Amino acid sequence: MRRASLRAAALATALLLLVAGCDSGDDTGKPAGRSEVTTTRVQVVEGLGRNGAFDPADIYDRLSPGVVTILSLFNGGSSLLEDGGEGGQGSGFVLDGDGYIATNAHVVTTDAADGTEQADKVYIEFLDGNRVPAEIVGHDPNADVALLKVDPDGLSLTPLDLGESHTISVGEPVAAIGSPFGERQSLSIGVISALDRTIQSLTKFEIGDAIQTDAAINPGNSGGPLLDAKGRVIGINAQIKSQSGGGEGVGFAIPVDAVRRSLRELRAKGRVDYGYLGVETLTIWPQLADRIDVDVDTGALVQKIVNGSPAEDAGLQAGDDDISFQGQDRITVGGDLIVAVDGKELTREHDLADEISGRSTGEKVSVSVVRDGKRRTIEVKLGRRPAGSGP
Repeated sequence: MRRASLRAAALATALLLLVAGCDSGDDTGKPAGRSEVTTTRVQVVEGLGRNGAFDPADIYDRLSPGVVTILSLFNGGSSLLEDGGEGGQGSGFVLDGDGYIATNAHVVTTDAADGTEQADKVYIEFLDGNRVPAEIVGHDPNADVALLKVDPDGLSLTPLDLGESHTISVGEPVAAIGSPFGERQSLSIGVISALDRTIQSLTKFEIGDAIQTDAAINPGNSGGPLLDAKGRVIGINAQIKSQSGGGEGVGFAIPVDAVRRSLRELRAKGRVDYGYLGVETLTIWPQLADRIDVDVDTGALVQKIVNGSPAEDAGLQAGDDDISFQGQDRITVGGDLIVAVDGKELTREHDLADEISGRSTGEKVSVSVVRDGKRRTIEVKLGRRPAGSGP
């Protein structure tokens, strides 16, 4: 459900929408000297999923007004019907009564020759038929999250609550609401199929701790919420793994813990700065640990140190020898094995990339390594993640 599938879904259904006429112009029909008073109605939803019950109909009935369809126009287009312009369609959800809306970055951005290009115009369509222009407050390509803002005056808004993705477990029921193939306000249900998946971001850096679900996710669902039994957002639906281009029961959502961080920083400063260490590593497993004679079963074996990186400045080391083991060629050995960051042991589920991506530029961290059979701690000041980098 990356950019290509988003564009395909856009033109399948959003061609019925003449977006060019959505901007408000002069209202010459108003009586002279009379001002129009508008208010914002905020609907707070409480009490879903009491006693652990999963009621998809209740979730849909009460929360679907908080899920929106997003129409994006690129390359100077003024209408999704206009030749020469590009249009896209995705989903999003209301965050609060001030008019802030969350979605995927790839819903409102596209690739350009000189980098990422934001949409020229964005429109938000609500369940009650209102369609209003939106401002892109900021986008985070590393987490594929964007924050939008509409003028809330005159709108009825149903904010969705953000949950906690680190408390969920495989097998829990979930609901996804969005606009697959432009079919607005569609509900699909399923379970959490797996946790701790790794998916691609809009950079070469990967998104860790992603949620896998068998709830139907299709092009157009991008940016919509993945909800738990209590109606809390536990992820933003973002991608599918498919051989046919449609949903095949393997969809992925960006975990809400990462989403919350992105939204907080986008609202504060319009961008998100990620910490950068500057290493390429291999996650070891018990048999490899035995082969290279280390007394730990998990950790990140340093394969390469990036020139001029914080890792190089701090004195982290890569090895000089290569081995082949269990079908994997060119494993660099003899260097540092990173086993913990700030005292938190690395695991296969929470690896070095997860730990560093949760830190910000300029943070100082204590990196514990095994070097020559001895454990030591190295202090590192993280840099700013360059485009297309790894940890």
